Amino acid sequence: MKNCVLGIDAGGTMTKAALFDYSGRELACARRKNVMAFPHSGWTERDPEGMWQATAEAIREVLTLADIEPQDIAAVSVAGYGSGLYIVDDAANPVRPGIVSTDSRAAALIAEWTEAGLAAQVEPMIQQRLWSGQSLALLGWLQRHEPEVIRPGHHVLFCKDFLRAKLCGDFSTDPSDAGIAGLIDVTRSAYAEEALHLLGLEAWLPMLPPIGAACDIVGGISAEAARLTGLAEGTPVVRGVVDVTAAALSSGLTRPEEMSVVAGTFSINSTLHATPRQSLAPFLQTPYPLGGYLATEGAATSASNLEWMVKTLLTHGGALPPEQAVGIYDVINTAVSRKLGQPREALFFPFLFGGPNGAPAGLLGMTAEYSFDDIMLAVFEGIVFAHKVDVDRLLSGNDAARPQVIRLAGGASRSELWSEMFADILGLPVEVPDGSELGALGVAICAATAVGAHPSLKDAVTAMTRIGRRHKGDALRAKPYLAKYPRYLGLSEALAAAWSPPATSGLQHV
Repeated sequence: MKNCVLGIDAGGTMTKAALFDYSGRELACARRKNVMAFPHSGWTERDPEGMWQATAEAIREVLTLADIEPQDIAAVSVAGYGSGLYIVDDAANPVRPGIVSTDSRAAALIAEWTEAGLAAQVEPMIQQRLWSGQSLALLGWLQRHEPEVIRPGHHVLFCKDFLRAKLCGDFSTDPSDAGIAGLIDVTRSAYAEEALHLLGLEAWLPMLPPIGAACDIVGGISAEAARLTGLAEGTPVVRGVVDVTAAALSSGLTRPEEMSVVAGTFSINSTLHATPRQSLAPFLQTPYPLGGYLATEGAATSASNLEWMVKTLLTHGGALPPEQAVGIYDVINTAVSRKLGQPREALFFPFLFGGPNGAPAGLLGMTAEYSFDDIMLAVFEGIVFAHKVDVDRLLSGNDAARPQVIRLAGGASRSELWSEMFADILGLPVEVPDGSELGALGVAICAATAVGAHPSLKDAVTAMTRIGRRHKGDALRAKPYLAKYPRYLGLSEALAAAWSPPATSGLQHV
């Protein structure tokens, strides 16, 4: 009996495969690390075949954990990080390493486009700003530095689309991924050909994937994919959505009164609009499969900074606190709990993957009496401050949404203390959706809709999502944090000015 769907989410740090029933209950989940390569300063790349093998391993494991027959899976769908790009041949074999959206190699090219007045002309055509990890900018960089990849038989894909091509041989995309790539006129969900011609990038047009609906069945699991993953050959594969949209769907975002915040590799903060935003060009803007448009502000300034610190400093940098036996993230949460609402002067700038106008990452203002607890609280606080920068911009302008609640997803949402800090500093109640893998759930919702388990996508969202917990926020506890926030802003600007000019900086809050 076909009674469950498989969602796959390939993010900045992990690829997850999770199995769900038609009520959205998670039956099993498996995870594999995604290995980042840094071949040059500012470059962030990924071995596509390595990611595919890791995905296949995760699928095999989740089938074992769930103890089900592969034939019981009604459909499979994939989410993945937005922008960056993968270039493959007709057999879905990569012709160069994949590029991750934290990449900043195109920053100087964007500076050129800005100086020449091209950026000001292109941004209204794509209804969002240009930034260095954006697929549009990366196509410009590749055309200049690796023109040999532009040839018949090559295809430009995004992360989820590459994995789906491996599963079933489909080479399409959906409006959410094409929108975040900066390649479409979001009002029409069609490629912004005029923009590509203006930038001299029209040679890429034949290589761009066809755009289709998120809930379409686009193929079946191939014999080779079945051999590698353990899935049943012919199992329907559904097109899916980008991870930003998947998180919004699995958070139950259906009304402008709700805001989606994802604290993961990127700070992703999204509001829902009936028409595309125009007063302020958003960082990202894309059609929403339930209708309307998601406007997003963000940068690579979120919980991935904590993960880097854990991996690089805490687990390889010497002795850990005595509580290490219960796990380093439990150690950190315990440390923060001892200091919650009692911040000291130190400020953490979560710019390890690029800061505003090139500002460097750092921890400033410490003195010798600072404890591990103080430092971890500053890290949590600094990452929420980075989200506040994005949220404040998102909620400005005469066509901004006026949300009454935040739906929080991503790694930070797993910590109740951190979730409380988001509610305190952002000044809105925070609701944390139930479930551990919301990106995978978002595309599982698409898969369940595609096979008719629910009458419509909206019905599937209603049936398969629920709130796990709620944090009201505490204005009194927020006061000392908010008193520090202006200094955070001022020092971010000062660090950027002292460190490097914008034209040669890393990923920017553009």
